[in-house]
Amino acid sequence: MKEVSFFIAFGAGMLSFFTPCVLPLIPAYICFITGLSLDEIQRSKVDDKVIRSLKKIFWPTLFFVFGFSFVFVILGATAVYLGRAIFAYEKIIRIIGGSVIILLGLHVAGVFNIKWLGYEKKLHLRNKPVNMLGSFMVGLAFAIGWTPCVGPALAAILALAGTQQTLIQGVMLLSSYSLGLGIPFILAALAMSTFLNLFARIGKYFKVVSMISGLLLIVVGILIITG
Repeated sequence: MKEVSFFIAFGAGMLSFFTPCVLPLIPAYICFITGLSLDEIQRSKVDDKVIRSLKKIFWPTLFFVFGFSFVFVILGATAVYLGRAIFAYEKIIRIIGGSVIILLGLHVAGVFNIKWLGYEKKLHLRNKPVNMLGSFMVGLAFAIGWTPCVGPALAAILALAGTQQTLIQGVMLLSSYSLGLGIPFILAALAMSTFLNLFARIGKYFKVVSMISGLLLIVVGILIITG
């Protein structure tokens, strides 16, 4: 069951990356944290300066990923702590939490629309980060100002984390989610031209991605209800 939970969390992270609210913003975020233009990033290909050029992209992106992962892991640890605090009501909480996640899954899949989930919460940062710490801070802001597309999937994994018996399990669960979101982010930064081509192709399949994401949330909700 633990292995399945980690796999689901990793998959939820990857699906979060490919959602309509996140995927189109990837180039803008990468340009912002690296301080490079889109054209400069695309030109960072294999040549005599490959190591130098990729370092300018890789390290800021990595610390950006560390930033949002830090917030997600802290949320996971908090979910486990709260789960322990209300252990006496575990069965009721599991049923309510699982039911809410299933409703979120149906919303994401497009079965019906919950209007207030359509509002986005964004943090507008005007100054570009000047070092790795700056990239880390932008990652924190990204996590705090998550979009509705990330919210339902992350909420499902946090609910799942709340059912874990140990703090380590909750942390590992959110680490798996962060890994699923972070790996494609780094790959997109290192291969921007390939990413843009992929984005052009996958854009017309956003509805399919939403349906898969919704199905995954429904599965998580069932897992939570059944314990």
